[in-house]
Amino acid sequence: MEFFISACTFTLLLGLFISPVLLIRFIQRANIKNAFLFYMFIGVVIAAVLTTLFAWWTKTSDLLLLEHYGYNMDGMNETEFYGNVLPAHLIQVKNLEKSIMGIGWPLKAILFFVCFLPYLFFVYIMTQLIKRRKKGSSL
Repeated sequence: MEFFISACTFTLLLGLFISPVLLIRFIQRANIKNAFLFYMFIGVVIAAVLTTLFAWWTKTSDLLLLEHYGYNMDGMNETEFYGNVLPAHLIQVKNLEKSIMGIGWPLKAILFFVCFLPYLFFVYIMTQLIKRRKKGSSL
């Protein structure tokens, strides 16, 4: 169960960081006019979808792991909460319980999206610099 959740989380995170690179490659091969505007529009949409999905998945995966370890969400006290949890998993369950408290996944998605936007600009600028360097060295 932990491997499946880690694999899904890693795949979403990898997709989030690779999608701008793949998008810029597609735009360069398609020779689209106004490439920057097209890249930014499609990049923002893809980033918004993937960050929302990633934030939702982190919350859902924590809940799935808590259920897997035997944590009782409907308990009224610590005895009921941790009654089915094995002693070997107690520390991990308490850490998962703390991680689901606090701000919700929509706010996490918004904050991560805002922090991710400079990465879109960085990828575009780097690909343009690489493209110019290759063009200059071929002369």
